[in-house]
Amino acid sequence: MICVDAQGIPLAVETESVNRNEAILVEPLIAKMTLKKRHPQRLIYDKAGDSQKLRDCLADQNIDFICPHRGIKNRKQKSQDGRKLRRYKRR
Repeated sequence: MICVDAQGIPLAVETESVNRNEAILVEPLIAKMTLKKRHPQRLIYDKAGDSQKLRDCLADQNIDFICPHRGIKNRKQKSQDGRKLRRYKRR
């Protein structure tokens, strides 16, 4: 897994076996970035990262998480509006 900035410059890399849940791998990746004194304002990710635990973790760090929902019907509340999802489509 690799994290890049808006220009495509790599900021952090995390390697793991391929059978792990992607949402679990995002937290160590963000931790590597914050160790280097880089704090992202937003994180744009695909549907594989849709996890309420990950959303809460990133919200605690003041990181705006832009990720479409996987279609979970029992979700308490939608956590983003259409403007953020348009940014996801332009990624």
